[in-house]
Amino acid sequence: MNSKYLEIFKLLKVYPTPRGQAVIVKDFDLSVSEGEFVTLIGHSGCGKSTVLSIVAGLNTATNGGIVLAGKEVVEAGPDRGVVFQAPCLLHWLSAVDNVLLGVDQVRPELSKEERRKIAEHTLELVGLGDSFDKKPAELSAGMRQRVGLARAFALSPKLLLLDEPFGMLDSLTRIELQSVLIDLWAQDRKTALMVTHDVDEALFLSDRIVMMTSGPEAHVGEILTVPFPRPRNRHDVTEHPDYYVLRERLIAFLEEQGHGKAAPPPQSAPQPRGLMGFLRGLVPSAAMRT
Repeated sequence: MNSKYLEIFKLLKVYPTPRGQAVIVKDFDLSVSEGEFVTLIGHSGCGKSTVLSIVAGLNTATNGGIVLAGKEVVEAGPDRGVVFQAPCLLHWLSAVDNVLLGVDQVRPELSKEERRKIAEHTLELVGLGDSFDKKPAELSAGMRQRVGLARAFALSPKLLLLDEPFGMLDSLTRIELQSVLIDLWAQDRKTALMVTHDVDEALFLSDRIVMMTSGPEAHVGEILTVPFPRPRNRHDVTEHPDYYVLRERLIAFLEEQGHGKAAPPPQSAPQPRGLMGFLRGLVPSAAMRT
C-alpha cells in the first residue's frame, strides 16, 4: 500500500477582491494512503470545498501542488470520481444512461452490452436495481443521490471525492445513504477524500478526520485517527467506548475555531452547501465556493 498515494503540499489559494487579495487556504499539507477514507471537517467558509475542488481539477491552486498515484494533478479527469451535494443528473436521460455517460468514455474498448452491465451492476449495488429506466424527475432526492454515487463508482476511479454528498437530504435518508456509501466503498476501498460539516458522519465513515482552521489562511489544524474496526455498522460505532470521547474532541475544536459557536447536533438538518455544477465530460464544472 502506498502511504503517500495522494499528496497535497503547500497548497495556496488566493482570490483577488476589490479590497485586495483574499487568502482562502495557505500552507495546506496532507498525505493520504492508498485505500484510506479521509474526511475534511470545519466551519462553513474555511476552505475545505476549495481544497476538494482543486484536487478534482475543477479549480486551480495559486501555489503548491497535488500528486495522485505518482502523477501531478493539473486538470479534471476520469481518475477522480466526484460526488456532489446535488447529483447534477441530466434530466432527459434515465438513471442507467446517466451512469453510462462516464462508463462509455472510460471503457470504450468494451462492447455496448458490457458497458451497460457495468452501469446496471453499480446501480444495483446502490439499491436501484428496479429503477434503471426512470428519469431523475421520477426519483426522490435520495434516489438521485444514489445515481450520483453509482456514477462515480462505475468509473472505477483512483480517487473518490465527495463534497457533502448528503447535505441536502433529510436525516433518515442521510443515515441510510451513509450506510450505502460505506458498504459500497468497502468492496474495493477506493481512496476517498470527503468534505462534511457533520461530526457523526465523519466518525462513522472515516479512517482519519482532518480538522481545518477557520479562515482566512485556513490550514490543517489537527488530524484525528478514528480507531473503529472495519467493516462498520452504526450500532457498533456509537457503542464503541471511544466514540463520545472522539466526538467531544471534534466539537471542542470546532467550537474553538468558531469562537464559541455551537457545533451541529448529531445528524444535523441539511444545509445548502457544497460544490454545485453541471456535467462537462466526465465530471461537473462548478462555480466554486470556499
